[in-house]
Formats: sequence, C-alpha cells, structure tokens
Amino acid sequence: MKTNVLILFTLLACFSCKKDVKQTENSTVNNDSLALVERAKAIHERVITLDTHDDIDINNFTDSLNYTQELTSQVTLPKMKAGGLDVAWFIVYTGQDTLTDEGYKMAYENAMSKFDAIHKLVEDIAPDQIELAVTSDDVRRIHASGKKIAMIGVENGYPIGLDIKNVEKFYNLGARYLSLAHNGHSQLSDSHTGEAEGVWLNKGLSDLGKEVIVEMNRLGMMVDVSHPSKEAMKQMIELSKAPIIASHSAARALSDESRNLDDEQLQWLKDNGGVVQVVALDDYLNINKMNIRNAKILSIQKQVADSLGVKWYTSKEEVMALEPQEQEAFFGYYKKVLDLGNAKANKIEGFPPNVNVSDLVDHIDYIVEKIGIDHVGISSDFDGGGGIEGWNNASETFNVTLELVKRGYTEEQIGMIWSGNLLRVLDDVQAYADSLK
Repeated sequence: MKTNVLILFTLLACFSCKKDVKQTENSTVNNDSLALVERAKAIHERVITLDTHDDIDINNFTDSLNYTQELTSQVTLPKMKAGGLDVAWFIVYTGQDTLTDEGYKMAYENAMSKFDAIHKLVEDIAPDQIELAVTSDDVRRIHASGKKIAMIGVENGYPIGLDIKNVEKFYNLGARYLSLAHNGHSQLSDSHTGEAEGVWLNKGLSDLGKEVIVEMNRLGMMVDVSHPSKEAMKQMIELSKAPIIASHSAARALSDESRNLDDEQLQWLKDNGGVVQVVALDDYLNINKMNIRNAKILSIQKQVADSLGVKWYTSKEEVMALEPQEQEAFFGYYKKVLDLGNAKANKIEGFPPNVNVSDLVDHIDYIVEKIGIDHVGISSDFDGGGGIEGWNNASETFNVTLELVKRGYTEEQIGMIWSGNLLRVLDDVQAYADSLK
C-alpha cells in the first residue's frame, strides 16, 4: 500500500530543518499529525476490531478473579474497552501429549474446563458486558448493543481423542474454528514442528483427521492451519469444501519460521478463498531482528527470571520438550519475564530494537501485495506468547489501526482487515453447512 506521502515528507522536512525555522511551520506539522491520529481514532471507533487468538487461564475465570478486573493478563474487559478491541476469540488450547487413552482423557477434560470458563464469563460473571457470538450476525448485533464479543476457537484437535462425535460437542459449545495439531504430531495431523528433523507421523492427515475435516464442513466450523504441517494444509484444502483460515500465522518470506506460510501456501489460501490472520508474535514477524536482540537480552531475562524464582528457557526446543503442564506453567510467567526484561533493555542506549507494530503491518502489506486484501486479517496470540512493542495487550489495539492509516489503507480496507475478511469466511463455511441440510 502507498504510504501517506504528504505526512512522510512533512515530517522529514521538520526533522531536517534549521533551528530558526518559523514556529508556524512546526505547527503545521503538528496539526497534520494530529489530524491523522484523529482520523485513525474515528475509523477505529467505527470498524469492528476482531482478534482471532487470545489464550486463557481458567484461574482468571472465577467469581473472585476474572476479566471484569484489571488483571496482569494481556486481555481483560477493561483492556478491551481501553483499546477498542471488540471481538476476542478465546482459545480452548491443549498441549500435545501421548497418543493414549489416558492422554486423550486428560486433554478432553482440559478442553472442557476452558469451555466452561468462557461460558462462565459470558453467562454468569459479566453477561452485561460481553456475549458469546457464533455467527457474523451475532457479532454485528452484539457490537451494536455496546457489549464486547467473545468467540471460541480450539487450538489442537488432540482433545477429540478417537471419538469424532467430540467435534460436534465442541461445535455445540460454541467452537467455530479448530486446528488439528499444535506443537507436536496429533492423532489427526502432522505438526509444522516436524519440519525441523523431517520426522512425520501421518504424512499429512491421518484417516481420522480426514474424517474430521469432512465433519467440520458438515457442521460449519472453520479449519485452522496455523500449526499443522505444509503437507497437512495441502490435504485439508483438497478435502475442504469451504474456505480455511490460518488463525495466527504470518508470511514466511519475511520471517523464516515453520509456522508461517510461504508464498506457495499463501497462493493455496487465496485459491481456497481463505484468510491468514497475521500474528503479533515477535519471532514470527521478524526472526532476524529478534535473533540480534535475543543475543543481547538473554542475560537480562535470566536475571529477571531468577528474581521471580522461575526457570527461564533459552530455546523453543527446550520449551517444546516440556510436559504440557510445565509448558502451561512457563507461559503463565513468560510474558512477565519478557516485559520486565524489555523494560530494562529499553533503558540501555543503543540496545537492538524490538519487533513492533510496523513489523506486523509489513506482513499485512506483503500478503496484500501477494494475494490481495480479501485474504488477510489480524491476531495477537495474547496470553499465549504474543505481544509486540506498541501492541503488547488489548489496551494498545488502536496502535494497529493507526499504523494502517499511516500506510494509506482506507476505512473500508481497514474494516476488511480487522474483521470483514474473517467473518466472510465464517459466513461461507456456515453457508456450505446449511447447503447440506
């Protein structure tokens, strides 16, 4: 997209001008900048802002501790209101464990506890502030009422176990997208993590995984390809009669991470009519920038972790090797260590910069150029490792809209990116399901 050339040249002129420049010229720059911010605020207020990936901790969904309060979590109702985030997709996440009856049972119980927590929020704790949506019409109706909107996605099909009837159970509880794998191969699908060593379990999808795709189409549940392998994604697109989504990924051409989509995958997504929700997670936006910063900041993070009495891990491989319960415990304090470490590092002159909102929108620009504006959206992965400088919690959501306005996107385009494209896919998926009835 074109940048706002007038603003850019005006600012550059201001920075390069002599000390005796007239005060009226500086006032013009300030007025232009303020006008842009005010225009962005107006757009942000009018469009529906939708984030497709917000993890949850069930301990924050109790009568005494919940999202009506200003918790340390990146998403709360006060933070959503402060930042103008309208729709949060709360995630029923289960880490990958053994492919055994015992493993499936524990995973199912974990998933159900998260479904229960989300329903408790919208039905018992704060029904006057937030409501569950399962269709795009629900989203627009609830938004018009002034309430915030909860939607539900399932990250990892592992809790389904070997019983395909659980797909419909999850659907009936409000789940409107499902990823068949996470970090580790499931009984349904290979994971992107197999790429590192070239070790695969299912050669894409298992037979049960293929049945699950058909079942999701029948029900009207979106297929999420953010964690499955490239071959699994290819097979999902071949099987699915409706568009798919990548709920929290980015462009691999800009950051070489296996969870990101390469240009071929982006083209598949376009041909399928789907959408990729660009994720605000540092490594997935700019791994090169993060490698430089991490080399300097690791000692600071270790010091912070030691002061908090928690263990810090130096690589993703170490984290993925942890037991699911250990992983959840780690992610419980992960962002606190990061934020405290970043605060210290940012006080050091010349310290390597952090990934920020500009990096996020670079991916949006790239995907728009490659496959068109109809196929890109936004996600944060808040409370699951996500958060970047400028959009580190829901209260900072406006900064994303501001950057889009600075890049020259129109209000209509910003509305498509924030929610229109994703809701269009949801409509298409549900329309296909209705056609089978």
